[in-house]
Amino acid sequence: MQTTPSALENRVLGCRPELLAGLLIFAVTLARILFVLSGQLDLVQDEAQYWDWSRTFQLSYFTKGPLIAWINAAGTAVFGDTTFGVRVGAILGSALMQCILFLGVAKLWKRPRLGLLSLVVLNCSLLAMASGVLMTTDNPLMVCWMGALFSMYWAYQKPERIAPYVLLALALAVGNLAKYMMLAFAAVAFVFVWLLHRRGMAEKRFVTRLTVALLVGTLLGFLPILIWNMQNDYAGVRHVLHLGGVSGSRAQSFIRFDRFPEYIGSQFGLLLPWWFIFTLLGAWGSIQALRKNPGRGIQYAKAQDYAQNALLVAGFWPIWGFFIFWSFHTKINPNWSAVSYASGFILAAAAWNAVWKRRGGKNWRVWPWPIIGAMLMTILMVHDALPIPWRYEGTLPIVGKVHIENPIMHLKGWDDLGDKLDELRNTQFDNPEHVFFFGDNYDVTSALSWSVPGKERAYCLPGGRRLNQYDLWPGPQDKTGWDAIFVMKKFKGQHDSLLKYFEKYERIPYQSMHAGRPARRFTVYLCYGFKGNWPPVTGTGY
Repeated sequence: MQTTPSALENRVLGCRPELLAGLLIFAVTLARILFVLSGQLDLVQDEAQYWDWSRTFQLSYFTKGPLIAWINAAGTAVFGDTTFGVRVGAILGSALMQCILFLGVAKLWKRPRLGLLSLVVLNCSLLAMASGVLMTTDNPLMVCWMGALFSMYWAYQKPERIAPYVLLALALAVGNLAKYMMLAFAAVAFVFVWLLHRRGMAEKRFVTRLTVALLVGTLLGFLPILIWNMQNDYAGVRHVLHLGGVSGSRAQSFIRFDRFPEYIGSQFGLLLPWWFIFTLLGAWGSIQALRKNPGRGIQYAKAQDYAQNALLVAGFWPIWGFFIFWSFHTKINPNWSAVSYASGFILAAAAWNAVWKRRGGKNWRVWPWPIIGAMLMTILMVHDALPIPWRYEGTLPIVGKVHIENPIMHLKGWDDLGDKLDELRNTQFDNPEHVFFFGDNYDVTSALSWSVPGKERAYCLPGGRRLNQYDLWPGPQDKTGWDAIFVMKKFKGQHDSLLKYFEKYERIPYQSMHAGRPARRFTVYLCYGFKGNWPPVTGTGY
């Protein structure tokens, strides 16, 4: 990458990058607000779970730190228990993330054009589209990760100043409260310092203060999580180790090849294929730039260029490379590598910028890609008004019998289900006030807590599944004699095991609706006469 700005560096389409960046951030933020207010997407299950956490403050929770619950509590305190109240944290977090990215590249690196292009890449990726609307832990994690990256670079530039180290420690502390993944930033810092040390650019004062900031920030952020885990048989740690294939059934075979295609395919989808390819090109180009850079005593401009490439290499390759390697051992969720794309957005923009510059900055073939991305985002926003097929079941030539569903509709129908359950509660039971709700897994349970009018906390039936946060909270043992409504996803058959806990039950298949179209399918069981013998939590899977 070239550090010294040129005339082309300070103009994009004849405008100042700062102006275009401000307009882009404003427009995208406004679009997200309008999308959430339009009510096109029900609260998804994970969002409902994090909202339910916010009603019971703890030092940590079963799968994540407490930050997501604090953010939800703040949003709903201002806007009420509404979809906007939950998602306003994601919208504001996305805007803050974009500001950090642009200011870091444009002001700290003095590359405003690259900063603007990085914003375009970010906003045209499915990762940013989702995390900018859905209130999940990836949103605050990405904000803190970007803040930590640029704070560390600022500390390298100004090792004598205290402010960058304080900001770094703060970003690490808050990031750890968001998600355990923030612990991996230590590996990024190690690689960055090592790359600087190879060229004699790692000043001792910088390394010492950086180490202190890393330790202080990590300890402050992880301390409440550690205390909670000590009080709850290390449930959160066990959960992470199980998902990561370190313990439990996922650790039984070390090498397997069936997970890698699924994972690498998910990365193409997470960024969109062209940005993923640009990211890899940019990441490889940064490695080449580090190899070609001269040794000790290099000029200031080249030293800054080397340091920026070192930061991008350290921020991308250790995290992204590890999950590529680990996908040959266990299932890796697509979003686990999301933090590597904090650097990946810049790498993709740098590769895109290089292609554009080779064409004299006027090649029209370079610009359609973000336009296509923007069109895709627009389609996702207005899809309720478009005739996108929901479900097709039939036989096609050559292919044979097929079953096709619009995956977006899998996220919908919960609000309609909640209204239906409220109707059943008031029409099918003698005492509607003595009816509780429960599901067979955390996602159904949290969705019931959110979607049923009154927002009473639902329960999660133990047995035959992994443990979750609801297993750490009290069950309905004090509701002997009450009636209940049990919900399962998809159409299911009879569930006679319910007779262990209730006098009798009735089964009702229910096809939920959203915006006049069929959405998720559920099976509702009306349970009468709770016997008070709720099953014990016996599951050992995390």
